[in-house]
Amino acid sequence: MSVAIPTRHPDRPRPIPAGVRAIATALAIKDPSPQQWQLLGERLTVGDEPMDRLVAWMAEVGMAQTRPLFERALSDGIATVPDAPQPLREFFETYEARPDWVDPDTVRKGQRALRRGGADGMYVARDVSLLGGYQFSGFNKTLLRTGALEKGSNKRFAETMQWAMDVISEDGLEPLGLGYRSTIRVRLIHSLVRRHVSAMPDWRADEWGLPINQTDMAATLVGALVAPAVGVAGMGVVLSPSEYGAVAHLTRYVGWLIGVEDQWLPTDFRDSVRVLAHTLSALAAPDESSRQLAVPMVEDPLVWHYDVLPNLRRRLARAQHLSITSAFLGRRAVRSLGLPSYALPWYPLLRLPVNLARSLAALTLPGGLERADARGRREHQQLMRTMIGAGTPATIGESAAHVGQVA
Repeated sequence: MSVAIPTRHPDRPRPIPAGVRAIATALAIKDPSPQQWQLLGERLTVGDEPMDRLVAWMAEVGMAQTRPLFERALSDGIATVPDAPQPLREFFETYEARPDWVDPDTVRKGQRALRRGGADGMYVARDVSLLGGYQFSGFNKTLLRTGALEKGSNKRFAETMQWAMDVISEDGLEPLGLGYRSTIRVRLIHSLVRRHVSAMPDWRADEWGLPINQTDMAATLVGALVAPAVGVAGMGVVLSPSEYGAVAHLTRYVGWLIGVEDQWLPTDFRDSVRVLAHTLSALAAPDESSRQLAVPMVEDPLVWHYDVLPNLRRRLARAQHLSITSAFLGRRAVRSLGLPSYALPWYPLLRLPVNLARSLAALTLPGGLERADARGRREHQQLMRTMIGAGTPATIGESAAHVGQVA
């Protein structure tokens, strides 16, 4: 049976960012075949069937009754929920058990590789993956309808960063681990948002497809985990080939937990680049929503928390992050996002020799990986404190809490 493809899906693959294109070319990755291109369009209409089915049951029975059961199963395991209802039991019994293809040692290696990217790795995630993602306006239609402008981009990225920190934390993806729980919670939030936004009278399904659909989810998954690991090499944080493979394996498992279909789960590093290149080529072009979301994010460092010379350091941080965005995205993307004029890439150039030396030490000296890991974790914690202040936790899903209340 043929599926009506939303009009946002272009007739042919769009140009993808130069950095992704260069890596895809080096790995001999071709444009999507006609069959792959058709699938990319069709999956714009498909959500996350297992979680959507569970959320429909939760809403029917009543969130006041079912949400506490969900939270207990998520925190302590489905076995701790007495007489768990069948829909809840089916979901958690499926996702509490790791698939046979998951190699825990490789997952841990991927986590450690991402941790040693430190603050610079998170900067690439923020200033390149997330900010650059606003070029693809198909994402933005959903974000704007969940109150993204009112809630603020600083809070939204802090929640995203907290999820990433949980996922890559030591033992975070062990059964019932911190990253497992955060990922399933994000999956629930996605389903609640999908249900809420798709029911809005101004949602144009024939044009935009389904909110948080499979094609968008696949691009977001690889863009959030693999792209920063590759991009931060531009600032001198270089991983070994086996580490890049481990990051891809980690991404595969996280994608399975978060509800991405099998055809978008990367089997190795090359396949992760294929998924990223193919999905990016299918995403919508920038529009006014790109500027609405990107411009406030550039200004966020002006409210960050510094103990010494705060005003000077805030202005410096704004310039620093704009230099990263300009260096990695280029003039055309900067213009399409409505950002200030192109900035010289001074920060990546300054970090390059420092991080190259650290990468060499990590990969060659005894204990180097452990020291790099510890430094990366410290930098992640410091960046979070700088963004939201000491003693202010970033609660995953807080910025979309109102959606759950009306589900």
